[in-house]
Order: sequence, then C-alpha cells, then structure tokens
Amino acid sequence: MEKPMRYQKITMKPDKKIALVAHDNKKRDLLEWAKYNRTLLAHHDLYATGTTGKALERELDFKINRLQSGPLGGDQQIGAKIVENEIDFLIFFWDPLEPMPHDPDVKALLRMAVVWNIPIACNRASADFMISSPLMDDEYDRLVQDYDYYHTRKIELGEGEDQDINAST
Repeated sequence: MEKPMRYQKITMKPDKKIALVAHDNKKRDLLEWAKYNRTLLAHHDLYATGTTGKALERELDFKINRLQSGPLGGDQQIGAKIVENEIDFLIFFWDPLEPMPHDPDVKALLRMAVVWNIPIACNRASADFMISSPLMDDEYDRLVQDYDYYHTRKIELGEGEDQDINAST
C-alpha cells in the first residue's frame, strides 16, 4: 500500500531570486523582455549565465549575479541553486529548433525546476504572465514533495541483502 504523499512548504519572499537564461538565438528576446519589465525586475535578486548576464547588466544598468556560461557549467550552477533554495523562479528562453551540445545540462536544469516546484517561463508569453501575476510581489508558499523517503530508502545490494542507505554513508 502506498503512503500518502507528504509536502513541505517553502516560502518565497516578496523579493524573488530569479534566474534568467537564454540560448544564443533567444538572447535578444530575453533582453527586450527584461528591458520592457525593468521596473518590475529591479527589486528582485537576479542571476544569469555567462554572456546573458553581461548583456543584462549593460541593458538594465543594475547588478546581475553572473554565473558561468551554460555549456561551461552555468546551467548546472543554477540547478544547484534551485536545490539549495537560492533560486525561486526560472526564466529560460530556450530555442526548441536548435540542437544544443549541452542538451543534457539543459534537461537537468529543467528537471530540477520541476522537482523543486519553482515557476518556469520558457518563452516571452509565459514570462509576461508570471511577472505580472499578483503572486509575484507577495510571499508565496510553494509546496515541495517531501523527499525524506528517498533518503531513507533501502537498496538491494545483491544476494537478497538490503541495506539502509543512510546506515553506512
């Protein structure tokens, strides 16, 4: 019999921690969107990968927390910040028509956003709806699945032996 799903609440403060990412063919779209929404973005804590961060700082004229370029680990840095509750919101203008050499990193980033239940905007329309939401400037309790079961699961080591995964780690 399955156990009922448990959730934990993670409170997002009124000033959100927003990651801004764009593939090369979508950087202009993200820059135009950010410039149009400059006033709304100004009081939030912004993070961006590589050249996107540099271009955003120049365009918006305020500080952007700049990480590595996506292919050099920036996507993974943002994913890690999501896991550590250092990113509340992901705006990722990705190009669905262009193959990416770092596609596994992109998929991992999107997977982390879904696992940790943070809002994701993948195009201008979804970013417009999210940035203009009344929830954007208020506290918000997002529900995240309680993953304690995953940390305390037993794994089969072979020959029918089970081991508590936390017993010897």
